[in-house]
Amino acid sequence: MKNEQHSEARERAGDTGGSAAATEAFVAHRNLLFTVAYEMLGSAADAEDVLQETWLRWAGVDLDTVRDRRAYLVRITTRQALSRLRALGRRKETYVGEWLPEPLLTAPDVAEDVELADSVSMAMMLVLETLAPTERAVFVLREVFDLGYDEIAEAVDKSPAAVRQIAHRARAHVAARRPRGAVSRAETRGVLDAFRRAVETGDLQGLLDLLAPDVVLVGDGGGIKQAVLRPVTGADKVARLLAAGLGRVAAATLRPAQVNAHPALVLHLEGELDTVLALRIDDGLITGLYAVRNPQKLSHMGRETALRR
Repeated sequence: MKNEQHSEARERAGDTGGSAAATEAFVAHRNLLFTVAYEMLGSAADAEDVLQETWLRWAGVDLDTVRDRRAYLVRITTRQALSRLRALGRRKETYVGEWLPEPLLTAPDVAEDVELADSVSMAMMLVLETLAPTERAVFVLREVFDLGYDEIAEAVDKSPAAVRQIAHRARAHVAARRPRGAVSRAETRGVLDAFRRAVETGDLQGLLDLLAPDVVLVGDGGGIKQAVLRPVTGADKVARLLAAGLGRVAAATLRPAQVNAHPALVLHLEGELDTVLALRIDDGLITGLYAVRNPQKLSHMGRETALRR
């Protein structure tokens, strides 16, 4: 598997004219670079584009002048991701309906890294969406990847002192919005299983027992698939929508999956992937439901994505 990943990375990197040493370094850190770009962008497709741009710049670097290849690669990736993040913000302004991060089918080992798993959860990715581009870059590099302030300063073109202030502000912002209570994986699976049974049977009371009073359902169809155009708030409204919708669709199956390092549900219609449904759980109740239906965002659900710190 590892050799296959390296081979795939070399192919994606387009190893033409680059030195063997440059290719080796890029391949060695590719999963890390993808994770950095994805956490900054919330889009796997854009993260892949950032990696291609990173490679093109990295292939032209004189490696004799590079003291720390990993840090140098992260710096290139961060700068490219920041540029794309600002462009992505403009695209979101014309996006049809609500915009949700692109879900990833993740390997079991990603969930074992608790800090990494927390940082790529759908709930946390949505919190990161509320940060300004530079704040997001600083928060991700400091809190998730534990880079030093000097390294981050070089990546975002700020002074170390400015980076410290940005990091402090971003931490406070995220702390006020991140999931409130820690939930064990066993409890998460239990809630997910109960939710799945309630949806499949159209059990309205069963759903109400699982949903927090202020639960929010967000759908993302991208103007391609039907989805709620605005968030639906309140246990009664959300429960009735789910019971009347998913529970009555013929030839529909709900299957558990590991999405963004957390248990989630995947809806298939007549055998075809239709929706990825991620949950946010606080203190044993579902406070957020995120339904991604835009087919352009489901391409990474066909195989596991390796994420690394």
